Amino acid sequence: MTRTVRGRTDHVVVVGAGLAGLSAALHLLGAGRRVTVVERGDLPGGRAGRLDLNGYRIDTGPTVLTMPDLADEAFAAVGDSLYRRVDLVPLHPAYRASFADGSTLDVHTGAEAMAAEVERFAGTAEAAGYLRLRAWLERVYRAQMRRFIDANFDSPLDLLTGDLARLAALGGFGRLDRRIGGFLNDERLQRVFTFQALYAGVPPARALAAYAVIAYMDTVAGVYFPRGGMHALPQAMADAAADAGAELRFGEPVTRLERSGERITAVITAKDRIPCDAVVLTPDLPVAYRLLGRRPARPVRLRHSPSAVVLHAGTHRTWPLLSHHTISFGAAWRTTFDELTRHGRLMSDPSLLITRPTATDPALAPPGRHLHYILAPCPNARIGPDGAAWGELGPRYRADLLRELERRGLDGIEAAIDEESLVTPAQWLDQGHAAGTPFSVAHTFLQTGPFRPRNLVRGTQNAVLAGCGTTPGVGVPTVLVSGKLAAARITGPARRPSTHAKGATR
Repeated sequence: MTRTVRGRTDHVVVVGAGLAGLSAALHLLGAGRRVTVVERGDLPGGRAGRLDLNGYRIDTGPTVLTMPDLADEAFAAVGDSLYRRVDLVPLHPAYRASFADGSTLDVHTGAEAMAAEVERFAGTAEAAGYLRLRAWLERVYRAQMRRFIDANFDSPLDLLTGDLARLAALGGFGRLDRRIGGFLNDERLQRVFTFQALYAGVPPARALAAYAVIAYMDTVAGVYFPRGGMHALPQAMADAAADAGAELRFGEPVTRLERSGERITAVITAKDRIPCDAVVLTPDLPVAYRLLGRRPARPVRLRHSPSAVVLHAGTHRTWPLLSHHTISFGAAWRTTFDELTRHGRLMSDPSLLITRPTATDPALAPPGRHLHYILAPCPNARIGPDGAAWGELGPRYRADLLRELERRGLDGIEAAIDEESLVTPAQWLDQGHAAGTPFSVAHTFLQTGPFRPRNLVRGTQNAVLAGCGTTPGVGVPTVLVSGKLAAARITGPARRPSTHAKGATR
């Protein structure tokens, strides 16, 4: 039995209306708690925010949605449904991968369609290897989900379950790139199933093979897009919470927590004092610890994931080589990860994620216009250029990226831009993200599972953390789970549904 908050928990204040906070709020409401959500911004979403720019409706955070049934669990907690509130469009292909040699691969989540695409791309032997890899990914997912991802930990001893032995037998504690290489010989295909390690902040050569679970989510479970943009998800969650009785307060930054001994007694905002019995804190870890006045001791300083430069570009044209999501790989690979995670340098031969949401929902741009989201991983501000440096570096790097995109087939892209917004680590720092990265603490071995910053903080009896800095970690599915786990620390665990994988295999 995992630890839960002691004492009265009738009224819970959730600080932050991002995906983690809204997930926690819905699960708390479903367990009969009175919930107040306090958000510094004017809209829900947190990292999954929205920018309205002269008719362009821009998602400012994640652009990839997988595992929607994890979101639906939060809605179901209050008798609601994600699928009633949000029009989810399955993406086919989930991604398009383009390579420096001019080849392209459409990544399908259906087994037969993807096997046929791999055979076209790299031959019969690689198609057979893909099918073996797919079966392995499914086993890795099943071994991890219940005990390692959707689980609260009080001690590393909590890992000692039959699933740990199953994961070890699957090779989950080897290196990701070697394990994927055991199924696929084609180096381009290996990239398609290992680049996801960058989400976790660890190069594939150093990432545990267990992180192939992210590739499962991306390449097997399916990729979806909410009509209206990714921000439609947190907006729907906020609406469901309000309909279930939550009080949502926007435009109210939290300034401090009032405490009596080891208990938080009230949340103080710029506008009000809100008495509470318990609190869920979802800001980035340094902000949460500052509010608590407690920073857990760790033997080694936390390591953070790489950051990203994002160019949001509204254009009067688009390019047929782009799918909804296109990963444009440079020729370099291992050196790219060394630049990002060891040397603190910008990618000399960048691999880029280009998202074109208007391919699926043209209403996100004015008539006849298109929206492009260009994400270039970059070093975080702790090992690379600091926030001040990006004031001069940002415009230069923007120009470099546009020249590189021109070279890769997006001819005339700079001239086609009508509206734009450039986001660099300087902006992430301004938003309170440690090390200038929206991807938080990296998933090194000593920052994973029970070794990741806990969602309970010693010295405070009735505060729980949620979000990508705590368990289980970074990414939309895991952040949604973090809210559920935070709620369970307050209410005790809810009865599990019969299976998590039902929605994953749609």
